[in-house]
Formats: sequence, structure tokens, C-alpha cells
Amino acid sequence: MNAPSSDPGTIHDVLGIGFGPSNLALAIAIEEHNATVLPEEQVNALFLERQPRFGWHRGMLIDDATMQVSFLKDLVTMRNPTSDFSFLCYLREQGRLVDFLNQKTLFPLRVEFHDYFEWAAARVGHLAAYSQEVLSITPISTEDGTDGLIDCFDVVCRDPQDPDRTVTRRARNISVAVGLQPHLPPDTELSDRVVHNSQLLPRVAELAGSGAPVRRAVVLGAGQSAAEAVDYLHRTFPDAEVCAVFAKYGYTPADDSPFANRIFDPEAVDVYFDAPSEVKQSLFDYHRSTNYSVVDMELIEALYATAYREKVQGRERLRFLNVSRIREVKDSGDGLDVAVEFLPTGQLQELTADLLVHATGYRPRDIAALLGESAKICLRDDGDEVRVGRDHRVEVAPEVTAGIYLQGGTEHTHGLTSTLLSTTAVRAGEIRDSLVARHGAG
Repeated sequence: MNAPSSDPGTIHDVLGIGFGPSNLALAIAIEEHNATVLPEEQVNALFLERQPRFGWHRGMLIDDATMQVSFLKDLVTMRNPTSDFSFLCYLREQGRLVDFLNQKTLFPLRVEFHDYFEWAAARVGHLAAYSQEVLSITPISTEDGTDGLIDCFDVVCRDPQDPDRTVTRRARNISVAVGLQPHLPPDTELSDRVVHNSQLLPRVAELAGSGAPVRRAVVLGAGQSAAEAVDYLHRTFPDAEVCAVFAKYGYTPADDSPFANRIFDPEAVDVYFDAPSEVKQSLFDYHRSTNYSVVDMELIEALYATAYREKVQGRERLRFLNVSRIREVKDSGDGLDVAVEFLPTGQLQELTADLLVHATGYRPRDIAALLGESAKICLRDDGDEVRVGRDHRVEVAPEVTAGIYLQGGTEHTHGLTSTLLSTTAVRAGEIRDSLVARHGAG
């Protein structure tokens, strides 16, 4: 889809950087607001996305993988239960509402939830500009004669398919929601045989289509994505051995108990935000098991049952190399030589593999690198973290009226939900309300 045409003199109320679920939820919140107010009260928004179409973790849309969050925590329901952008309205339009309810589950297939996101994104497509790679974000003054006032940003973009052509758009605010970036062990070199799990499906499809045999695949990691990759590879390559390598003794079950899940309540964000730094750290440490390096119990039990069944049958294709780490990886030309160290003894085991998957998680993107010149107007706390208000707006110098909203990268201020879907709808409403309030004040 091409970028919507815009008048060179247009100043948007907000430009979204990235158009994944977070900014999609904001686009919907703005769309619903604009439908209920006079034209002069509407928020002029545009969302910029580098990809040529909407996509969310496409490389991990395994056919039977389910969401780890309730469908009620979709793009709108927690903010506006009557919205026709809800997952239930999507199901009704697809003719699957009754079928879904008959499953008696809160957790849809991940591929189905992705289709829901695409459905919602298409409905607000007039607010999105795809194939727009953001090159720079520069703070500027549009008020001649006002000393030091910074009231807008110039955002320069280009189409990755046409790198010589750039477009500059101006906005009073930006909403940064660029997601996380894959994390890899130091000195890891990606190749056709060494991949991050974010590219699992396309790489497996290439291997399956090449006709080359896959005799052994190795997966490094102990979280949900790692366990899903192990299970998927074991099913996809029925003649291959699949080795799971991790430093733990075994997979840790995710804590999805009712009381623990309250850490994802909207009210918990208020508690976290107002807490002293040492309490924030304690809450984060206490509840890591709800999200980080943990696996759904159902999948843990299924993998164990598979391994035990193979042991009984005398053909063990599924192997768990626990309390271990990958020490070295060499490309031999026709495969990989993977040295795995058993940590208690230091003993090395050499594995010849056709594929190594790093299911080693994600990390927040460097906000300073992303904002470029605009990072200089952001205030920082004693720990050199960006200071962020409760409305998700970065605190800036007094002479700055332009706003930077962060959707993600705010675990230090807003808690565990910063990078999760749990409060996406509520956060979108809070940012929308902040934009509306400032728009009215202006």
C-alpha cells in the first residue's frame, strides 16, 4: 500500500513510528474519538510502517500455537467493551463466533489473532503509510521569533524499494512503537543455518523446500518461543534429531495464576508507577515468572511425554541438553559443528547440525539511536533512563511543547506490561486522551 498523499504544509497532531499492535490500538482509539467530535476537535494522525503491509511476529506464527493472553485483552475491549473493533466482532464478521465459543477457551490461535490484527489494520488503513522507513526525527520550531521554542518534529522517511526518494512529514507529537529487536549471544553470526527464532517459519520452509535432509536441529533457549521451536521442528522433520540446549535444569512453568496475573491489571501500572525505585525492582523480580524465560505447563508436559514415549520405543529424537551452553559454532560447509558444554563438569559434546535456532529473546531498541537529534530534548533520571510521565509522554525540557509518547521501553516506569499486549488497549486510550487534552489546550 502506498503512503497517503499529504499537503506539504500539513502538521499532524501525531505521527506514529511503527504500526504494530500498540500503534494500531492508538489509531483505533483516535478513529473512534474523531467519529464523535466536530472536525476542529479531531486528531490528525498518521502511522508510519517500514513493512509493506501489516505484520506481527510472522516468523513465529506456528499453526497450533496459541496466545498467552486472553482474547478480551484485544485492541479495544479493556478500553471500550462496546467497540466494533473487538476480537468478538471480528469473529462475528468471519462467521466463527459460535464455533470459537464452543471451544470454551480464552486463548485463540496465534495465527487467528494475527488475522484479527490485519482485519483491524485494514479498517484504519487510511491512517497508515506502509513502506515508510524512518530515517530521522528532528525537533524544530515553527514559531518565528519565539526563542528556543520546540513545538514540532520533522520526520524524514524513505521507501526501502526507492531509497533515493525521501518524504518529510511534520507533527506536534510522535508515538514511538517500534517493538523489540531480536537478542543474540555475543559474536553470533547469522547465516542460512544459524537463525533467530523470529525467522523460524521462513527458514524452515526454505529447508523443507530445498530437498536437503535435516538430520539434526539445535535450539538454544528455555522460554516459550524456544519450547515452541523445539516442538515445531520435531514435528516438521520426522527423521531429524532435535536438541534443546539451556542452562536451566528444566523448563520453568509460566505463572499464570489469578493473583500473579494481577500484575498485568491497569491498576497495577498506577501502583508500579508511583512506587519507589526499590519497590519497582522488587515487583519486577517477584513476577518475572509471569513472562520471562518461562513456558506454558501444557507444552512442558507435552514435550516430556514425547521424550518419554521415544525412550520407551528406543528411538530418541527429542533430546534435552540441560545445565548446558553452546561454547562454539563452526560452519563446516555442509553443516554446523556445535560444541555444547555441560556446565557442572565443563565436558564438551560435539554436535553436527543442519540448523541452529537462537530462541534467545528480544530486547528494547535503543531509544536514543531511534530518536537521533530528538533524544537530546528528553530528560533522564539518576539511572540514565528516559523520564516518562504516567500518560506515557517523555518528560522534556521546559522550552519543548512537542511530545514524544513511548509504547514500549518503559518497564522502568510502567512495569511488566510495557512490552506486552495486556494493557495495550488501555494505554492507547490514555495516550489518545493526553493528545486530545493537549490539542484542546493548544
